[in-house]
Amino acid sequence: MKIDHVAMYVKDLEGVRQFFMKYLGAVSNDGYYNKTTDFRSYFLAFEDGMRLEIMNKPGMEDPEKTLNRTGFIHLAFNVGSREAVDELTARLRKDGYQVVSGPRTTGDGYYESCIVAVEENQIEITV
Repeated sequence: MKIDHVAMYVKDLEGVRQFFMKYLGAVSNDGYYNKTTDFRSYFLAFEDGMRLEIMNKPGMEDPEKTLNRTGFIHLAFNVGSREAVDELTARLRKDGYQVVSGPRTTGDGYYESCIVAVEENQIEITV
């Protein structure tokens, strides 16, 4: 068994789509639109076959997203090397994204950084 995909509702569907394409190499489908419900979505595919569905519809709630909340806390992307973690973290910092940790080696041996992006959600960049 494997997870087929992860899905998240977002306010700025096109902006989030562009983030994943620009920084993490996602390839997007052409999108889906339901005229009856005004629901829109894209499936984003990544190099290893992982997929992320981003979705939008009217009337979504958007509660505050603190760093220490319950539930899903980040999406982690393995970029292949320590150098790639350093480079992507520096690029995201330069482009104005908040780096909340790293790059660093964690107590459990991962080399990673974590940024706040995608509508105040965290993205972990790791090896």
